[in-house]
Amino acid sequence: MIKLVSAGLTDVGLRRSNNEDAFLVIPEMGLFAIADGMGGAAAGEVASSYFVETARLVFNGRDPASDEDDYGLVRNVFRQTNERIFEHTAQHPDDEGMGCTGDLVVFHGDRYIIGHVGDSRVYLFRHGSLRQLTKDHSWVQFQLDQGMLTPEQARNHPRRNLILRALGTDPTVSFDMLEGRGVDGDTFLLCSDGLTEMVDDAGIQDMLGSAETTQQKVKNLIKAALAAGGRDNVTVILCEVQSVDSAGANGL
Repeated sequence: MIKLVSAGLTDVGLRRSNNEDAFLVIPEMGLFAIADGMGGAAAGEVASSYFVETARLVFNGRDPASDEDDYGLVRNVFRQTNERIFEHTAQHPDDEGMGCTGDLVVFHGDRYIIGHVGDSRVYLFRHGSLRQLTKDHSWVQFQLDQGMLTPEQARNHPRRNLILRALGTDPTVSFDMLEGRGVDGDTFLLCSDGLTEMVDDAGIQDMLGSAETTQQKVKNLIKAALAAGGRDNVTVILCEVQSVDSAGANGL
């Protein structure tokens, strides 16, 4: 069996007056979620809050050790969030154009499922190496895939914040789903682009490889983003997978 050691934190950053990020950390349910809102004024905050609230509601009462259809539950989170955003804008026309990114990681034992849309990210830190599991749904990523931009050009491109897919932009939401198995010592990172635009993967990898606690690593990542300029809201979730001896866990 496994134990999930986790922590999450968000910061408004140094240039924004409001925080449009939202996150959810419920290790006892094996549930972690992050969203980055868009739309201006308070609309982005509303959209991102819909995502984490919907995730909590959909998974409420689910037993992480059960055989429930986690794929179906993840799909429901994205579909219901999308519906809530469109219902909101129908009732509040001034908020037209609001939306959010969405990333959700749910564990069933050592198996995990990821749902993803937008340019927030999920990474896996394993055996000292950091790997991005999700792919950005952005104009810059599309150009990278086509060989039209180099990674260096993409990092500072003026259109790097242009998202091609997000919740609230299309009545039929299109999102990615991934799955895999966690092993002892794995650390999953969920983060908004307020981190990845300020701190490169090498810097993130170094901080995740430190001997600090999970909570302190989260704080260090936030501090690094702020020290680099803090141009956006920054949100970080870390979830470390630890193997637990079942006999020992039962006191035998």
